[in-house]
Amino acid sequence: TMDEGIVKSSMGIGCLLTEGIGDTFRVSLTGDPVSEIKVGRRIVKAAGLDAAGISLISCPTCGRCKIDLVSLVRKIRPMLDRIEAEFPGRSLKVAVMGCVVNGPGEAREADVGIAWGGKLGIMFRRGEKIGTVKKDKLLTALLEEVRNEMVANAVADA
Repeated sequence: TMDEGIVKSSMGIGCLLTEGIGDTFRVSLTGDPVSEIKVGRRIVKAAGLDAAGISLISCPTCGRCKIDLVSLVRKIRPMLDRIEAEFPGRSLKVAVMGCVVNGPGEAREADVGIAWGGKLGIMFRRGEKIGTVKKDKLLTALLEEVRNEMVANAVADA
């Protein structure tokens, strides 16, 4: 299955890369070959060999989670991919957390993030709260903040 192939490829290729072995590899998955490229790029990123792009951090959910986080993360990832494509070579860590109790602390290494808390959620930057947003506006606010951070990074490097 796709899941099994991703796990096996990640274990095998990741171990080799973290030991400095190899400069070319192929992820072999049953299915769309585009998935192989995406998984390969994520393996390289997870091995710490390429910081470029947007890394998405999300919590595993618990009883305090106030939203369908799994569906939300699946929805956000392609949106982040589009923003990432606009800023090649730039990096950013984005957190999407299910509760305001642990979210900002658990994701303090994120450049920007959101955490749900019922009707309101909080936005944070590098672990510090930067605002409160209504639940129905939180996704839009996060994407705007991500874009702003990517622009700021590009300007700072220019």
